[in-house]
Amino acid sequence: MKTLDRSKLESLLKKEEELFRKNHPKSYKLYLRARKSLDGGVPMLWMVRWAGSFPVFVKQAKGAHFTDVDGNSYLDLCLGDTGAMTGHAPEATLKVIREQIEKGITLMLPYEDVVEVGEELQRRFGLPYWQFALTATDANRFVLRMARMITGRPKVLIFNYCYHGTVDETFITLDEEGTPGSRANNMGPQVDPIETTKVIEFNDIAALETALSARDVAAVLAEPVMTNIGIIHPDPGYHDALRELTRKYGTYLIIDETHTICTGPGGYTMAHGLKPDFLTLGKPIAGGVPAAIYGFTEEVSKAFAAKLDLDDADVGGIGGTLAGNALSIAAMKATFQHVLTEEFYKRAIALQEQFTAGVEGVIKEFDLPWIVKRLGNRSEYWFRPTPPKNGGEAAAAIDHELDRYMHLFSLNRGILMTPFHNMALISPDTTKEDVDYHTKVFREAVVSLFG
Repeated sequence: MKTLDRSKLESLLKKEEELFRKNHPKSYKLYLRARKSLDGGVPMLWMVRWAGSFPVFVKQAKGAHFTDVDGNSYLDLCLGDTGAMTGHAPEATLKVIREQIEKGITLMLPYEDVVEVGEELQRRFGLPYWQFALTATDANRFVLRMARMITGRPKVLIFNYCYHGTVDETFITLDEEGTPGSRANNMGPQVDPIETTKVIEFNDIAALETALSARDVAAVLAEPVMTNIGIIHPDPGYHDALRELTRKYGTYLIIDETHTICTGPGGYTMAHGLKPDFLTLGKPIAGGVPAAIYGFTEEVSKAFAAKLDLDDADVGGIGGTLAGNALSIAAMKATFQHVLTEEFYKRAIALQEQFTAGVEGVIKEFDLPWIVKRLGNRSEYWFRPTPPKNGGEAAAAIDHELDRYMHLFSLNRGILMTPFHNMALISPDTTKEDVDYHTKVFREAVVSLFG
């Protein structure tokens, strides 16, 4: 297998940085201006980590493409890290957004559309009761509160290097010796997550039973397939064991479908017959408008109602003034009805299979110790020779310099990958020609490194 020349990588990276600066003068000018009013020159802290030495400023986006302020056009394989998985500005959602804006955006009161959305959620995901939030982070926070209140238990269990937005309890990892501790750069935690959370490796059934056997865990919060540390599939039988053990020890099971909605219309849950107590989901469900949902079983609903004091429901830590607003609900209804359809997934998954095959072909051609994994219309290449079984194995393979080079090489040739990891999403507007172009650019990057 080929080995990487680190000095060559360093030299190539400098050349790509120079090319990026040359091709983005207006973005750089806006970045300098932004630094006078925005911390770091960006609207969100993590945007300082884009592959260039400053971010690209977008002018407009439609479907699977966008244009920046310098007039450069891009194939967007990031798609808002799932937030724009529907494609940018889907027409069916836009039409409803325009109509709803004229009728009111938010009132703190329900609308007829919300009933239809609730019924559609029952159909898609199989759970009877639903509530709304603006982000999946909030949806996860709310269900964790519900689980702790119902069970009276203090702990949450998560998987090493999991992804659940910015939920405080999830910023805990295992070190190389298996000792839990606050995740690196966990910024000013209110409470040390060691006090709130147990963390184990994904796919480790023995560790799962040990952690749950103390009967102090209110809920397991899990993606059905790990996604933000590569795509890590469950071993055969793992989900059966997860469900069996959570029931055995009186622990609720929360399935977070925010990234794994790429699997199909009902997410991984319906595609694989999972039976969670709670389900959470955000990002793409309103076509880019902020919206999230959380659902739960009849048993959870009754147990929660038995402990809820209605007079204090507004100060209990669950809910938000703008959650369930008319604009989000209308956009969600249209997106479920007309965008995130069976036809969407059929087309997008077929293209993603083509994308994955193209990357695998280049890896094989150059005998690289790399892999590419796919889940629905999402795939990701990873710089290790074998698929990781858990987050710890995946994290050990992270190569920040190589990641940055692959991103910047693609960006300079008009392709945007998801930042921080080499993930690509396919929207209904992506074409076979788009996929072939990525394969071509990916191969050119490999040739530059190993040719």
